[in-house]
Amino acid sequence: MEYFAGLDVSIEETAICVVGDDGKVVLETAVETDPAAIANALERYAGRLRRVGHEAGSLSPWLHPGLRELGVPAVCLETRHVRAALSAQRNKTDAADALGIAHIMRTGWFREAHIKSETCYRLRLLLVQRRNLKRKFLDLENAIRHSLKVFGIRLGKVSRGGMEKAVREAVADDAMTAGLMDCMLRARAALWAEYLTLHKLVTQIAMSDELCRRFMEIPGIGPIAALSFRSAIDDPTRFRRSRDVAAYFGLTSKRWQSGTSIDVKGRISKAGDADVRRALYEAASAMLTRFKGNDTIKAWGLRLAKTKCHAKARVAVARKLAVVMHAMWRDGTFYTGDPDASAQDVAAWNAAKVQRLSLANS
Repeated sequence: MEYFAGLDVSIEETAICVVGDDGKVVLETAVETDPAAIANALERYAGRLRRVGHEAGSLSPWLHPGLRELGVPAVCLETRHVRAALSAQRNKTDAADALGIAHIMRTGWFREAHIKSETCYRLRLLLVQRRNLKRKFLDLENAIRHSLKVFGIRLGKVSRGGMEKAVREAVADDAMTAGLMDCMLRARAALWAEYLTLHKLVTQIAMSDELCRRFMEIPGIGPIAALSFRSAIDDPTRFRRSRDVAAYFGLTSKRWQSGTSIDVKGRISKAGDADVRRALYEAASAMLTRFKGNDTIKAWGLRLAKTKCHAKARVAVARKLAVVMHAMWRDGTFYTGDPDASAQDVAAWNAAKVQRLSLANS
């Protein structure tokens, strides 16, 4: 008999359920959330344990490789599939979730989530903390503006560098308010300094990476978009087609079809990495509005904006950028956006870039 296990992972404890291929439960227990403890609980079924499923979560990058190293056939599951399958349960408990995941493993109705390399998770951490600092900085800046409205002080359009001076001058006659604003302004300055440190580090990493430099040759793609895309994909070979990348980042429309009378295509799904989707959208917006040169994708997006709208054109261009960047990574090619370039010109240009790159790396 073959066995299938489900793990409901939490911070302190992991619920384990093992079922046979006939669907009968043979083990229900809970152990410490640690790869060694989980492997020890499943040791009696070694050799006959076919799959051990756990839902993707914050602990997955640490837990999944640890289980695989100990010989446990661990499978990381996409959360949307698991949530849909477990929604039929009447009660939600850790034990019930582990049982549901075990049955998902037994039936094979699941989609496996990709566990990225440690390097990608470190880059992801850098990008997330940079974004968090910027958001906190903007929140603090907006809080200062809002609090001064009580006294009829409206700062209006003030540059980032001139805001501190404008605030201090506005509250100079009120000692208490000046003291409070002084604390807020010092915190704002500290957040901005730390944000600049992380932003500089992101830029340095992107500029030192050959793949990111190739990405940044595309109009609109900067260090943030290039590094976000690289860290989110990790391995380009896990996508069979480049156009699958657009769906992976939620840039394709949802579809609702039933019978012959209903077939509706809605807005984009917004599934997947929201940070990468946002970065691609901003890159598409920069390509369509700020880039002044000639480019094939830009011309296509502007034609689309005339028949649809600018928002839809930006989404379409972002979707195309994701496809193009994946194809560049997979094939080792360079971006050529000149609409008048011939195939021979493109081949010669790419060959020259490859030669320059090899000389730079030697």
